[in-house]
Amino acid sequence: MTELTLSAVLDQMVESKAGFTAPVAENWAQGRTAFGGYTATLLLAATRRALPDHAPLRSAMINFTGPLSAPPHISVETLRQGRNVTTALTRAEVEGKVAATGTFSFGAAQDSHVSEVFPAPDAPAPEDTPSFFPKEMKRLPARFFHNFEIKLIEGSLPFMGAEKGKMRVWCRHKDVASRGTLEGLFCLGDALPPAIFAKCSVLGVNSSINWMFNLMVEDIATRDGWYMLESELTAAENGYSSQVMRIWNQDGQLVADAMQSVVIFM
Repeated sequence: MTELTLSAVLDQMVESKAGFTAPVAENWAQGRTAFGGYTATLLLAATRRALPDHAPLRSAMINFTGPLSAPPHISVETLRQGRNVTTALTRAEVEGKVAATGTFSFGAAQDSHVSEVFPAPDAPAPEDTPSFFPKEMKRLPARFFHNFEIKLIEGSLPFMGAEKGKMRVWCRHKDVASRGTLEGLFCLGDALPPAIFAKCSVLGVNSSINWMFNLMVEDIATRDGWYMLESELTAAENGYSSQVMRIWNQDGQLVADAMQSVVIFM
C-alpha cells in the first residue's frame, strides 16, 4: 500500500451492502498495527456515512481489540435512536477477527442554564514553539508521526525519566485537506505518546486499550489547523496506566476532553 493522507484514505472508503472498507496506508503504521487515532477515525467516518442525518457528535468510546494490519471490513449498527441522542456501535474486522469497536453518541443541542469552561493554559504561538522532535533525531519512533506537525509547549519527550508524566503540544495535520474536519480532529486527538513515557527512563512499547472522547463544541474550527493537545498521567500500576487528554483551539476554548487506558510493556 502506498502512502496516503488521511483525506485521501477517506476518499477511498467504499460502501457496500455489507458495510464499509478502507485502505490501511503504510505511513499510518504504529508497530504491527495502524495508529490508534487512524483506526478510530475509520470507525467514525463509517458511522457518519451510515447515519447521514445524524446530530452533532457528542461522545465516542473506542476499544482497540486487536491489530488493524490489513484493510478492515467495517459494520455499523444503530443501537438506539432516541428523541435527543442516537447511539451506534461500529466494528472493524480483519480476516473475521475484531480489530476495534466504537460506540458513538450523536445528540442535538439542549437548552441549559449551566455552563462551565476550561480555558487553555498560556502558551507561546505555534510559530514560536520548538519542534517536539529534536533536529538531531534522524528517525521518528513511529511512522504515523510524519503526518503531523508537533511543537512542544510543556513536558518532556518519551523515555527521558522526567518527574511528571505530562506533555502539552501544538499539533496539526501536514495535509491541509485534513484540517478543519471532524475526522481530522479525531485522528489528531490521539497523536501524543502515552503520558507515562515521559517518566520512563528505558525504551519500551505500549498498546492502547481504549479511548473515551467527549466533544464539547459543535464548531471545531481553529486558526491554521493548530490545536493544543495535552496528555497527563493520572495513575499507573501493574503495567497499566490511565491518562486524561484535552484539546483546545487557538482561542483557548476546550474542544474535547478525553481519557485513555494504556498497557505498558516494560
